[in-house]
Amino acid sequence: MIQFENVSKSYHVRKFHKQVFADLSFAIRQGESIGICGANGAGKSTLMRMIAGIELPTTGTVSRSMTTSWPIGYGSCFQSSLTGADNARFIARIYNQDERHVIDYVEEFAQLGPYLHQAVQTYSAGMNARLAFGISLAIDFQCYLVDEITGAGDERFRIRCEEELLHRRDNATLIMVSHDPGTLRQYCRRGAVVYGGALVFYDTIEEANDVHHRLQTLAA
Repeated sequence: MIQFENVSKSYHVRKFHKQVFADLSFAIRQGESIGICGANGAGKSTLMRMIAGIELPTTGTVSRSMTTSWPIGYGSCFQSSLTGADNARFIARIYNQDERHVIDYVEEFAQLGPYLHQAVQTYSAGMNARLAFGISLAIDFQCYLVDEITGAGDERFRIRCEEELLHRRDNATLIMVSHDPGTLRQYCRRGAVVYGGALVFYDTIEEANDVHHRLQTLAA
């Protein structure tokens, strides 16, 4: 389970102050698939980083009783001067995984060819995302965090991503951020909407999508 208790998050940079979240309390249980909706800048990626433990709350506590991936998306999580293979090897060591297994899986899944052995700083955004997706899926996490990833690569890669994500949804916890309602409907059963510093959960992803659409229409 992942549990937030009275979590607030704000940023202070010189005279700039932004309150992203205020007093969030909720629990995500093992086996759930949750799609998170929200406008640009509402705090979706900040929320995902706090769920992953990459970013700490300003106040309150976040506790986890299941292993959680980093947010898989277009933002780089790698040491750019190292090769894709070296990054995979390093991450395998962190999670006490077999290095050869992880690299073999990434090589077959991400379809980077010779670029797997080139510095990540030479990668396009899509290649970076495919590497992140491959490494994350090579490790058996109990909770997978996905942040706008499913469009990376050609049709064959997208189909493989869909198959692997559906398998994770059915066998682990899946938390997904996407601006595409169809993508959220495909992978998620429950939904949540980020708006005005709050996070509101709904029993179905359809209801969450509808609420988000109405909020966007009112703000237009």
